[in-house]
Amino acid sequence: MKHPKKFADLTTSKEVLDIVEKANTEYLPWDEFRYKVTPPQGFTVEDIWRFLRFRRIFGARVFPLASPDGQAFLYGMPDCILRDLQFIEHYAGAQLEVLEPSSPDKADRDRYLVNSLMQEAITSSQLEGAAITLEQGKAMLRAGRQPSNESERMVLNNYRTILRLKEMGNAPLTVAMIHDLQRGITEGTLDKPDAAGRFRRPDEVVRVYDEADGTVLHVPPPAEFLPERIQRLCDFANDTSDSPFIHPILRAVLLHFWLAYEHPYCDGNGRTARALFYWHMLRSGYWLMEFVSVSSALLQAPAQYRNAFLYTETDEGDTTYFVVYHLKALRRALEDLKAYIERKQTEAAEMVHLLRGQRNLNHRQHALVHHALKHGGAVYTFRSHATSHRVSLGTARKDLFDLVKGGFLVQRRRGREYVFIPARNLTEKIRTAAQGKGKTP
Repeated sequence: MKHPKKFADLTTSKEVLDIVEKANTEYLPWDEFRYKVTPPQGFTVEDIWRFLRFRRIFGARVFPLASPDGQAFLYGMPDCILRDLQFIEHYAGAQLEVLEPSSPDKADRDRYLVNSLMQEAITSSQLEGAAITLEQGKAMLRAGRQPSNESERMVLNNYRTILRLKEMGNAPLTVAMIHDLQRGITEGTLDKPDAAGRFRRPDEVVRVYDEADGTVLHVPPPAEFLPERIQRLCDFANDTSDSPFIHPILRAVLLHFWLAYEHPYCDGNGRTARALFYWHMLRSGYWLMEFVSVSSALLQAPAQYRNAFLYTETDEGDTTYFVVYHLKALRRALEDLKAYIERKQTEAAEMVHLLRGQRNLNHRQHALVHHALKHGGAVYTFRSHATSHRVSLGTARKDLFDLVKGGFLVQRRRGREYVFIPARNLTEKIRTAAQGKGKTP
């Protein structure tokens, strides 16, 4: 502050301090702050904003990312971040016993896991412009067919990459591992196939544009600096020291931001950044992330996702904007999972009632019949059943043929493939079977 008296007045004004506290509740950027604040007499909106920025920077923490001209990147810990971290820790830990690996309802867990992984693969592709719906993407993945266009290829690449993240385990992150992730994500989708698995070159100009008007939103660091800068990112990801302590969830979010800021590849930067976030969360013991599609939450407000990056660059490297937005998205995704679990608990009671007598059905068959009760027009194949439950085709065949014998499914021929559809009046058949003391129809 150029005027010590003005600064002292700002510091001691209860009205100003209330405005500052309220602005930090959601960590407002200048674009919103200036329209929402009515300054008390003797102060301007600009005065209060400068004071707010001073308070934010004074309490911020530095992490190893810096712009090419040496500006450090910072992050703060306002109440909104602390609240969301507490929520995420709570619900990603002890509150979701229904989906614990040891849960007796393994069929429900496996089906939700596969569905979540598929949804993340599809919505992450949609964030990057893939023209495909959730239904189309899931149908392709469940059928196990080869993609017929670039959008489907993006989805398949993402799905395969997500499945590989757990295989990376606790191994230290390396530049080669990031190259491998990007290669898998962009396979068969690049105009220049040789750009997969390597950094962009100095002659390959990469910019982030506003799709609406073509405005340049971000110019990433020069290509010649990338090897050293991405190695620093790896060092940050692998740091296990306690000083300075960075919460593992925050470290994962900052990794997401860091790789996106560097934009080290000709394409696939956003998908690779989100893959790094998932990798670090799983590596840090948040097994529940397998069941959460963060990209689905990000896709609900793609403009806010973009702005979270922009506010950081225009506000002196304050990554708190991005952290706040990302944690909100993660919290929404967890709330969706919590709602799903509550719904499944209600449906489970119905399942027990309707299928009480069907003791000769295994957990996969129970899950399929339950699905068929809600989706009368569903079509099942050996491949879709095997994919949904992570079993062999032989096991899938036996499951479906036994359900045909029991009267739950009807077998049809579609070209050279068998398909299976729910039997007509399926609910009544189950009720009749239940009344028959456990005998299948």
